[in-house]
Parts: sequence; C-alpha cells; structure tokens
Amino acid sequence: MPSPATAAHRSSALLDHLARLTRSRAESALAPLGLRPRHLVALTVLREHSGGTQQALASALQVDRTNLVGLLNELEADGLIVRERAVDDRRRHTVSLTVAGARRLGEAEAALTAAEDEVLAALDADERETLYHLLRRATGGHTADCAAAAAQCVEDDPPA
Repeated sequence: MPSPATAAHRSSALLDHLARLTRSRAESALAPLGLRPRHLVALTVLREHSGGTQQALASALQVDRTNLVGLLNELEADGLIVRERAVDDRRRHTVSLTVAGARRLGEAEAALTAAEDEVLAALDADERETLYHLLRRATGGHTADCAAAAAQCVEDDPPA
C-alpha cells in the first residue's frame, strides 16, 4: 500500500495529466470555430452580462483593460460582439453579445462537451457524476483560485 505522500503525488500527477489532456482537446475543439479559451471565457461572461461596460467586463474577467481591448477587437472583427458608446456617458463603451456570438458560443459548448466525452470515455455516467462532485468538493475552498485561473486563461492565451 503506498504511503499518503506517494498517493498524493500520484493523484497530483494524474490530475495534472487530465488537465493537460482536457485543455489540449478543448483547444482542438475550439480551433475550427475560430475560438481560443480566452474567447470562450469572454463570450460566456458576456452571455450573462451583455450590455455592460468594458470596464465592468475587465473587472469580471479580472484582466487588464489593455489586454481586454485586443480580445474585444478579435471578437468584434468576427461579429461575435458589438461595442457601442454608452448612452449615459459617451466616454464609455458597452459590450454586447451578438446573435452570431451566442450561436458560436453554443457551438463551442457542444464541441467542448464532445471533447470532454472523449477525455472521460473510460468513465460511465455515474463515475463522471462522482468525479464532478469530488472535484467540486476538492475545489470548494478555492473558488477564488478557480476564478483567477479562468481570468489567467484570458491573459495567458496569446493573440492570434
């Protein structure tokens, strides 16, 4: 029977491998849609907070406004978002998800579900549910870390 330290190391190594495998499959699933993880994070936030200011979006994504502008330029060029001057303050811009953006986000989520199904193919439905609950419990005390990791995805993903 392995020592607790050995078991923890083995779990960490497997979690790291699973994360890398999942990220690789996710990036491959998003590429045909012209999206990268940073796009997906921004579109997901915009689905919930469409019509907010760029400043509010930068805050929600925990990303520097300078980095946000480049990201929004890419999404706007693809017709996935629209930026408009705020009615109440012409110095500010609001950012909204377009119909095409919502559609692309739906396609991306379906592609990511298929990628996750591929990565977790060795697990049946009950095992996947158990894995999900164990991961939620394990990350429960680290929700701020999870939010920071999603935001880091936005900053680390280099522009095209």
